[in-house]
Amino acid sequence: MSGATLTARLLAHDSAARRLLVWATGAGFVAGAMLVMQAWLISLIVDGVFLRGQTPGQVTPLLGMLAASLLVRSIALYAETVLGQRAANGLKQTLRQRLTSRLIQAGPLPLRDERAGELVNTISEGVEALDAFVTQFLPAQALAILLTLCVLLVVLILDPWTTLVLLFAAPMLLLMMALIGGRAKSLTERRFLELSWMSAFFLDMLQGLPTLKLFGRSQEQAATIQRVSAHYGKTTMEVLATAFQTSLVMEWAATAATALVALEVSYRLMAGQLAFAPALAVLLLTPEFFLPLRTLAIRYHAGTTGKAAAQRILKLLDVAHASSLTPGRQDAGTCADDDPHSALTGRRTVAAPLRQHAADILQSPLAIRFDHVAFAYGNRPALRDCTFTIAPGSRVALVGATGAGKSTIANLLLRFAEPQQGAIWIGATRLSALEPAQWRQQVAWVPQHPHLFQGTVLDNLRLARPAASLAEVSAAAEAAGAHAFISALPQGYSTPIGEQGVRLSGGQRQRLALTRAFLKDAPLLILDEATAHLDAENAALIRDAVVRLSAGRTVVIIAHRLELAAMADQVIVLEQGCVVESGAHADLLIRNGHYRRLAASLAGVAW
Repeated sequence: MSGATLTARLLAHDSAARRLLVWATGAGFVAGAMLVMQAWLISLIVDGVFLRGQTPGQVTPLLGMLAASLLVRSIALYAETVLGQRAANGLKQTLRQRLTSRLIQAGPLPLRDERAGELVNTISEGVEALDAFVTQFLPAQALAILLTLCVLLVVLILDPWTTLVLLFAAPMLLLMMALIGGRAKSLTERRFLELSWMSAFFLDMLQGLPTLKLFGRSQEQAATIQRVSAHYGKTTMEVLATAFQTSLVMEWAATAATALVALEVSYRLMAGQLAFAPALAVLLLTPEFFLPLRTLAIRYHAGTTGKAAAQRILKLLDVAHASSLTPGRQDAGTCADDDPHSALTGRRTVAAPLRQHAADILQSPLAIRFDHVAFAYGNRPALRDCTFTIAPGSRVALVGATGAGKSTIANLLLRFAEPQQGAIWIGATRLSALEPAQWRQQVAWVPQHPHLFQGTVLDNLRLARPAASLAEVSAAAEAAGAHAFISALPQGYSTPIGEQGVRLSGGQRQRLALTRAFLKDAPLLILDEATAHLDAENAALIRDAVVRLSAGRTVVIIAHRLELAAMADQVIVLEQGCVVESGAHADLLIRNGHYRRLAASLAGVAW
């Protein structure tokens, strides 16, 4: 991606920031134009006073214009700084909000290959790196063109011969800057990647500290951090050294070109071929001709750092945006000739419109039907031609070996992903026709590893219903079997539980997740391995709570333990993404099929 394209895409996310940046660049141009004007005024004043013998009164208008230009330049420089910083602040805020919202909208599946530390580094340090890119590099890049052409035009009017020297020197400077800048670009990109990797590695190390301590590998990982930090520091010094080389070369080249101009202007002045006023003006303007290029060289480091960050930000936005698109919605407004209910009723059913309210759809119990659904993670198929029906108000258990497709079905029901083939129907309505956020309000989910945030017990429980009173929360906790242990905590419901609930046991965390489900009181409940890693006592408590929670709801249970499968009205057996058996628990055991063999392998006995 070219620099211009990258900048255009970046600024397209915030039109206000783009306008402010244009105004900031315009203010910088005005400040540069005032320097050109000052050079010409100074040459006229010196020529008038020292060569023409003019009195101070005669040059007073020129002095007034000089003072006015100084004032305008000061205001323009202030405006350039303020407008540029406002543009940067606005763009950073917009990008952080857009990154966060798109990542949330995309859901967990598209981010499964991303490291959390790298994502955090991109949203924090990556976005922050755009500050200098917007306030310094982009204006310097534009002014290197505008001001250079402006000074060149003025010099062309004053002394065409000097213009030839400048036209020869400027491309040489740009060529040298490009040659050195290419190395700076590669070093800066490597430095940004190293920082992202180090952030992700450090986060992984902290989260896995108990495991590292257990295997005696904590010191080894600390040594790895030290090596990477040393390498990162070396890369940083190489970037700074390259930036210094660029500035040094530009300074030498500009000084040499200015000296050359001084020689040729002095020779023609002494030969009487050039008047004093234009000669002095040209000498004063020559350093200003190279100043924008030198400024760009100094700020080139900020530009390469910002570009590396911008590329990562835009890539992440593209991934999140592509993942947030809902393929199933594109045909949601067409006539549903493939409606499974139309074949039964003999009537054509019109699919529900986009953004139809899920609450309206679920106001009466409706069946959930998977109709030839297929889904794959990249090149790995997860579901293949999967068809089954969940009767309203029933409890359905999904069983099968690891990788059979159970969690994929849960992800599809939660709208974390969309079917790549086939469709999911809620009654006579495609699930893809419902607004995802409204649909999720009708679904309660108890995952295998519930996430608890830094905060109090009450804060975590009220995620399900922020407006719930303490009495309502307590009632939900009582129903989930969590009230007793919560009350025993030092501060009860106001007890901080630490990041990811580190101060609680696995059974306690699972009961808090069930409390959320009770508090949400949704008509559809999805239980994902709710008792998979619990001891017998906690598993029994969770099962009792699940029975109470299931009353009057449609329940989908992803089960590894036969106790939960035995509670279900229907058991669906999955193998390599296909439904191979379905029926009641007792009936499937009699058939001596897949379910019986699976039950025997889990129980360790032959049926």
